[in-house]
Amino acid sequence: MFEGLTTVQLGAAVVGGYLLGSIPFGVIVMRAAGAGDPRAIGSGNIGATNVLRSGRRDLAALTLIGDGGKGALAVLIAWLATRGLGNDAQAVLTSLAGGAAFFGHIFPVWLKFKGGKGVATFFGTLLAAAWPVGLIAGATWLLMAALFRISSLAALTAAVVAPVAALLLHRQPVAALALVMAVLIYVRHDANIRRLLKGEEPRMGGSKKAPTA
Repeated sequence: MFEGLTTVQLGAAVVGGYLLGSIPFGVIVMRAAGAGDPRAIGSGNIGATNVLRSGRRDLAALTLIGDGGKGALAVLIAWLATRGLGNDAQAVLTSLAGGAAFFGHIFPVWLKFKGGKGVATFFGTLLAAAWPVGLIAGATWLLMAALFRISSLAALTAAVVAPVAALLLHRQPVAALALVMAVLIYVRHDANIRRLLKGEEPRMGGSKKAPTA
């Protein structure tokens, strides 16, 4: 699996991807705009959905681009570093780098390992690692969001579809990456899943009260 890859390349992909993924764009853009801290509003999450609850769509869009972009950038850098090594080595290293970026977003070293839920980084990573898989996952999210207007349900469904799509398209390293990310997305959405089962999950466009102290 790692044939043609050096220890330095593997280590750089994992460490570099993790550090890149750890950049908390939601916190950075809100503080830079003087809009506070996303951890103090709504669900307390640092992702774009919670940043949107600040009332600033522009900041939510920047957060979405940043969180998705860092996963894609990690994959792109790994891809550039493995040109000429063959498709197998390239697929392995890009998947490792993307997975590390995703892990960094969820457990960022800069925020004491308390990060986001990883949905935007999930899509950005998949689109860069295997764009057909990313498009299928994205289309699944859009369809579920249009039908049910529940962001978490759309994300959870897309997370299930992605590894299946990767396997059907014969992208084994990407399937393993998608499966790992899907498991972590479900772990991070445990509260959402409980609310979905109770029929209490808020719909898109709704608001969520700030958590009490």
